[in-house]
Amino acid sequence: MIPMNKPALLAFLIGGVILIIYGVSASNSVGSGFSRMFTGSPTDKTIWLLVVGAAAVIIGLGALLRGTKTI
Repeated sequence: MIPMNKPALLAFLIGGVILIIYGVSASNSVGSGFSRMFTGSPTDKTIWLLVVGAAAVIIGLGALLRGTKTI
């Protein structure tokens, strides 16, 4: 695994939280409401924001808690 420094890991964590916030906001939008009404699921954009945000949070938090070495 390529070692990352703490600022990069914090950026992953903060960026992930921001993407999750945008995903939750997008899930409450009018477009997502119409998509749920006709297809039963939110828009693809909403799903991608939530999935990528969760992955970034997991990567950032996991690496920070694991105590990777700084460069």
